[in-house]
Amino acid sequence: MCTAATYKTKDFYFGRTLDYEFSYGDEVTITPRNYPFRFLEMEEMKSHFAIIGMACVMEDYPLYYDAVNEKGLGIAGLNFVGNAFYHKRKEGKDNIAQFELIPWLLGQCATVQEARKFLAKLNITNIPFRESLPLAQLHWILADKEESVVIESVEEGIKIYDNPVGVLTNNPPFPMQMFALTNHMSLSVKAPANNFAPGLTLEPYSRGMGALGLPGDLSSQSRFVRVAFTKMNSCCGQGELESVSQFFHILGSVDQQRGCCVLEDGKCEVTIYTSCCNADKGIYYYTAYNNHQITGVDMHREDLEGDKLIHYPAIEEEQIRIQNA
Repeated sequence: MCTAATYKTKDFYFGRTLDYEFSYGDEVTITPRNYPFRFLEMEEMKSHFAIIGMACVMEDYPLYYDAVNEKGLGIAGLNFVGNAFYHKRKEGKDNIAQFELIPWLLGQCATVQEARKFLAKLNITNIPFRESLPLAQLHWILADKEESVVIESVEEGIKIYDNPVGVLTNNPPFPMQMFALTNHMSLSVKAPANNFAPGLTLEPYSRGMGALGLPGDLSSQSRFVRVAFTKMNSCCGQGELESVSQFFHILGSVDQQRGCCVLEDGKCEVTIYTSCCNADKGIYYYTAYNNHQITGVDMHREDLEGDKLIHYPAIEEEQIRIQNA
């Protein structure tokens, strides 16, 4: 289970949590402009926009969980189990395998508006990257500094939804996630008014009571409501450090601790990593479950004209600074 969000101060930020019971080997991966992307059905993309994000690299191919290109367009795939449906090859469509979607869009689109034209011809096919790997059931949030959309491949075809809150979790389908916000429209960041009954004197006994009823569980629908409320009411300055810090606080509202979500096999789902990418500057920040220190990788410090992947394994051990050392 995962949560993704957008955020804008002076710059545009895009990131997510990845919640799961194990890791496939997470690496901050930069794909330079001349790395050749080969697709199963489409023509090879010999040159493209440079990309940075978190990926599992297999057979020298970046299987991105989330990524941003050098133009500031970001995308993240989140579990959509039971609702995602991928199709067989269709004539007259751009047939893209599920694992190819992120490079296909980020390689050639600078904005969501440009991506809409490609999405209109899209058919996501049901071919896995490798027979031994499960076909990930996903839907995606795609965003730039101007707008955000959700992409869902279901049995009826491709659905594209405008996303005014810039947040996405897992199930249910996105329109149902948005509709659920109406159940919480009385929430407020201010002290509540007494609307209980006329003539009855009631006074708040604590700060924060305007948000009574904000979901606190780890279900995907509750996480959507909580991050939407936190993000939409967030107060932050314009600087880089405070913007990055605030973004991690927003996603920290849905952090999953080991032991609070136990699966049938006894394993625990945790927040394996949390990411925040400054999409304007191409700097990818992240924390890991056992490393709360924010680590950054700047794509523009690398040779973006190259043709080889550049990847940095996620630093997973806790980094503690002793102030009086």
